Amino acid sequence: MAESAQYEELVRQFSAFGAVKREMNRLMPSDCPSGSAAVLTVLGRHGDMRMSRLAELLSVDMSVTSRHVTHLAERGWIERSPDPADKRSRILRLTPAGRDRLDELFRLTTHLLAERLGDWSDEEVGHLARLMARLRDSFGDPRTVPRQAPPSLGQTTRTPVST
Repeated sequence: MAESAQYEELVRQFSAFGAVKREMNRLMPSDCPSGSAAVLTVLGRHGDMRMSRLAELLSVDMSVTSRHVTHLAERGWIERSPDPADKRSRILRLTPAGRDRLDELFRLTTHLLAERLGDWSDEEVGHLARLMARLRDSFGDPRTVPRQAPPSLGQTTRTPVST
C-alpha cells in the first residue's frame, strides 16, 4: 500500500485537475454546456432510458436532469416518448441530430487532448488511459457500493479544496 504522503499528493492532483476539466468545458459550443454534453454522452453510451435512470447515472438531482433534458429536447437532440411499461414516465433517446452533436463534441475534446498531449508518446497516453480506467474501477459504481469510512492514513487535518 502507498504511503500517506502519496495519497495526499493524489488529493492535490485531483484538486488541480479542475483546470483541465474547465478548459475542456470552455471548448463546448455555447448552445451545449457541459451538463447538456454529459446527458448526450450518457445517452450515447447507455442508450434509451428513463429520466430517473439518467439522473442516477449523472449523480445529479432530477430537477437538474430535467433542465438539461428540456434544453436538449428544445434543440431536437433528444426525444421524449411515453414509456410503454408506465405511461406516466418518458423514455429519452438521442435523435440523429443529437448523435451528430455528440460526435462533434467527441471530435472537439479528442482534438484538444491530442493538441495538449502531442508531446506524449503513444505509450504514455495509453498508460494514462489504463490508470484512469483502473482508478475509476477502484471506486466502483457509487450507487451500488456501500459507503465506507476511508482507511486511516495518519493524522491529517488538511481539507481538500475543490476547484
